[in-house]
Amino acid sequence: MDKKNIIICRCEDVTYEDIIEAYKEGYRDIESLRRHLKVGTGPCQGKTCIPLLQRILFELNKEFPNNITVRPPETPIPFGIFVKERKDEKL
Repeated sequence: MDKKNIIICRCEDVTYEDIIEAYKEGYRDIESLRRHLKVGTGPCQGKTCIPLLQRILFELNKEFPNNITVRPPETPIPFGIFVKERKDEKL
């Protein structure tokens, strides 16, 4: 399999090649790549792709990337938490 076609972010459909091209354009840290490619901003909030992105940046820069800022919610919140259940209401 060609490495450039590997999908890094499934939520936003970002490939390895997309990241390499953005890196060549000057997006060289996690925050700028997130803003440019939307990698790590989908429903999973980067649980899978951010570690992969960190590894790619490590390979390119030969140093570990800086820490990313966590944006609320830190973990996905089920919608049911915000809805009060009404057992006595007839449908």
